[in-house]
Amino acid sequence: MQIKALIILIVSGVILSFSSVSGQDLVFSQFYANPVYLNPALAGNVICPRVTLSYRNQYPALGQHYVSYSAAGDMYVDPISGGIGVMANADLSGPLASFSGSAIYSYHLKLSRKFTMNAALQAGYFQYRLNWEQLIFEDMIVPGTGEIISGGETPPDNLSVGDVDFSTGMVVGYNERLYLGAAVHHITMPDLSFYADNPSRLDMRITVHAGALFDLQEGLNGSGNENLSFSPNIVYMQQGKFHQLNGGMSVNFYPFVSGLWLRHNFENPDAIIVLLGFQQPAFKIGYSFDYTLSKMQMPAGGAHEVTFAWYLPCSKKEIKYKAIKCPSF
Repeated sequence: MQIKALIILIVSGVILSFSSVSGQDLVFSQFYANPVYLNPALAGNVICPRVTLSYRNQYPALGQHYVSYSAAGDMYVDPISGGIGVMANADLSGPLASFSGSAIYSYHLKLSRKFTMNAALQAGYFQYRLNWEQLIFEDMIVPGTGEIISGGETPPDNLSVGDVDFSTGMVVGYNERLYLGAAVHHITMPDLSFYADNPSRLDMRITVHAGALFDLQEGLNGSGNENLSFSPNIVYMQQGKFHQLNGGMSVNFYPFVSGLWLRHNFENPDAIIVLLGFQQPAFKIGYSFDYTLSKMQMPAGGAHEVTFAWYLPCSKKEIKYKAIKCPSF
């Protein structure tokens, strides 16, 4: 076993032996490639049915202990004047694993000729699981040899806990080019403690995001995704004592997309994010790499992220309002 991975497992075991565990949401670098995860109000914002898939492997040099998955589908439904969506997320962080599934409704309102607003409610279920057999405590390591033996630690009352979960969000768009949004996840702060007598609630995740889309040259076929364009954007996230600010921009030069962002965790710069994507009218695929700047440094392996979006044909072309156009990666 690698030394760094062993240290992480030992630390996890020590923490669990004294208290409950307070979880933190998984975070994707390609935040707009998974728009419904970023803000439920973005459900149905491209009108046509959309399926998005995301995979993230963080710090792979530590033995694949930080792997995240997300899958979502959404579309606009004219009779209910809004977008609907479903989403499932899974996260493996060493001995800890989480799963969530939810359904979303986003009401779309045309405020004026140029202003549109989406407001959403998301409801689902969140589950947290502890793989106790993967933990290594200090008394399990034989001094001198490093051999792992059986330990005397007592497992917590519950190794799997879950609770209902609610979130909400809102996005305002101007002339299909400027956008500002905010979302609050885990409004009810579900209790995910493994110990019956020691509550540990999941902190609310607050997200604020804004950006713009500027066309530099119109594409040959008149399609918006074929235009030469660039999109500066910023995303702020806060969950408990964790604060994160992402700032940067993407450049669309069809059929390719590139992007560069800086992720800052307030206490210290965390990573530089580099993106390269390929797109066609029916799908988009992106790859990004996080070059670690924090104390974890590059020996941990940075982070690899792959996203895929599939756009299905619309059954009805005429829509009564303008879409809120955000970047796709």
